[in-house]
Amino acid sequence: MKRFDVAIIGAGALGLAHAYAAAKRGLKVGVFERSPKAEGASVRNFGMIWTVGQWGTPLADVAQDSNRIWREVLANSGIWHDPCGCLTLTYHEDELQVAREFVEMANDPTIRLIQPEEIAQRSPSVRQEGLLGGVFSEREVHVDPRSTIAELPAYLSTKFGVEFHWSHCVTKVETGSIQIGTQTWAADRIIVCTGSDYETLFPEHFADSSLNRCKLQMLRAMPKGDWRIGTMLCAGLTLLHYKNFASCPTLVSVKQRYEETHPEHTKWGVHLLVSQHGTGELVLGDSHEYGPAISPFNLESVDQLILDYLNTFLPVPEIEITLRWHGVYSTYDKQVYEAEVQPNVHIVTGVGGAGMTMSMGLGERTVSRILA
Repeated sequence: MKRFDVAIIGAGALGLAHAYAAAKRGLKVGVFERSPKAEGASVRNFGMIWTVGQWGTPLADVAQDSNRIWREVLANSGIWHDPCGCLTLTYHEDELQVAREFVEMANDPTIRLIQPEEIAQRSPSVRQEGLLGGVFSEREVHVDPRSTIAELPAYLSTKFGVEFHWSHCVTKVETGSIQIGTQTWAADRIIVCTGSDYETLFPEHFADSSLNRCKLQMLRAMPKGDWRIGTMLCAGLTLLHYKNFASCPTLVSVKQRYEETHPEHTKWGVHLLVSQHGTGELVLGDSHEYGPAISPFNLESVDQLILDYLNTFLPVPEIEITLRWHGVYSTYDKQVYEAEVQPNVHIVTGVGGAGMTMSMGLGERTVSRILA
């Protein structure tokens, strides 16, 4: 029977981050993924390592660590990334006031309020008409989630000897071993990072948790010509979605206004983040639909809400929609769900839409804790 110091179930962003944290300590690591390659929420997102979105939350320090570790991994592996920063644009006085409040509370030299003139320099493609200012955060790093999650296993295998077992669906876990059909693998410690799959392993445990699922619709689009956005972008509706802005006193009036002016957007949880890969493709989204039963069908009307709002701050001259999809992630009201369900068997999930941002920091924290 083959034995690992650490066995990890799931080869998405969280699974790979835990593998890195364990392997760089010299441990023998095995990663087991039920599919031929990762195909869940980790490859269906913006690829934004968006540390600013965690400011003011209990996991802000973990997010900072995650950013540092991601930069280390990406630099050493040679995987494409762009440390371009992110702009949160404001076109209404109440949004600008939220931006001021947030920057003042953050009190961080890497997060600052900038004027329309500097925005035009950093992102000449954004709509200038009515632009009042924006929050620029310089820490943010952009990756292509599909290529990053696809290429990272090879780096971990070559550099650290991590063993990957693809198309291996783990059906049973108990202290000291995992089972795949009739095969049994021994492991001193087991970390379960299976995202929104609550049913395969420990269904009774998950049934008693307050975990939920979230479906989001997204698109990829190719703009015409050599057209670049500069930094990653978002605008007013995003203020309503992320907890980093929740303490801003003026946010209440922003929320009330959007509920009146954009009722369908707020109904479907639509805000807009925009990132651009090295190929020039834009990633656009997203919406938020919560519940235990996720519909497999996308709504064209929701995609149109996303595209309509895009035009309010980023008037793309001409785009071709190249892909449409939805992702499903697990979400937890305390930001991340961590549990030791059996001795030396740990679950880490429920990171919501911050999986890419938080993964490396959570991997480091989990491995440090269980080794201690």
